[in-house]
Amino acid sequence: MILVTGATGNVGGEVVQALARAGEPVRALVRKPADVPADQVVGDLNEPDSLGPALDGVRGVFLLPGYRDMRGLLARMRGAGVERVVLLSSFATVATDTDNVLSEFMIDSETAVRESGLAWTVLRPNAFMSNALRWLPQLRAGDVVRDAFGAVPVASVDPYDIAAVAVRALLDPGHEERIHPLSGPEPLLPAERLAVLAEVLGRDLRFHALSDEEGRADMAAAGVPEPYIRAFFGFYGDGTLDESQVYPTVERLTGSPPRTFRQWATAHRAQFTADREP
Repeated sequence: MILVTGATGNVGGEVVQALARAGEPVRALVRKPADVPADQVVGDLNEPDSLGPALDGVRGVFLLPGYRDMRGLLARMRGAGVERVVLLSSFATVATDTDNVLSEFMIDSETAVRESGLAWTVLRPNAFMSNALRWLPQLRAGDVVRDAFGAVPVASVDPYDIAAVAVRALLDPGHEERIHPLSGPEPLLPAERLAVLAEVLGRDLRFHALSDEEGRADMAAAGVPEPYIRAFFGFYGDGTLDESQVYPTVERLTGSPPRTFRQWATAHRAQFTADREP
């Protein structure tokens, strides 16, 4: 049995579906009952002692980072008979400046996994293609998308491909004590991603790059905590994180090339066309 945390999220949901397609027994850990194609159990990863039923019979775990007591959580898993864990991390762990809240909790999570006594694999993806879903409110209201970091190219990765690699790491030998860097096939600017989305949706969309001041205000208005705003501007404003790199990992481990942003946009077209304001 494989336990998938974050099972209703963009990546965890893809992991659940990939395991189900492969015919593998999969259990989804959710905060409240949800429509997922798997056995599911409600639990709180910030409370390791609450996970008894979730861990029953589990041998592998797909784990998100950043919970309150990562070491206690992993010890609880090991005590329940879990043998291997695949951690979703990020390149924030190796940014040139790791003195920020995002790097700190990613580094702590990776360290906890390495010290857990479990067989471990770490996935370090670039930013997700699904981050474009942040544009949904603007696209429902009009044809202009305003966003920060307009001059920053990112070889973003489809969560589908992250899940495909995660499944191989969970099921196949040879991934123990390995760190897998993941990317999409090409770096694109935000305006270039929006141009692809415009073609898929058949709309005339325009990108407006926010100034740093506007970007900070926009994030604050959206409720992003100040430490996270500082981290994002350190990564993308000051350039301490480079997510323009393209890695061969997805194709090497799955046998298929990573999906393009056009493929991701086409697969998720319905999300961008639903409930658009007149």
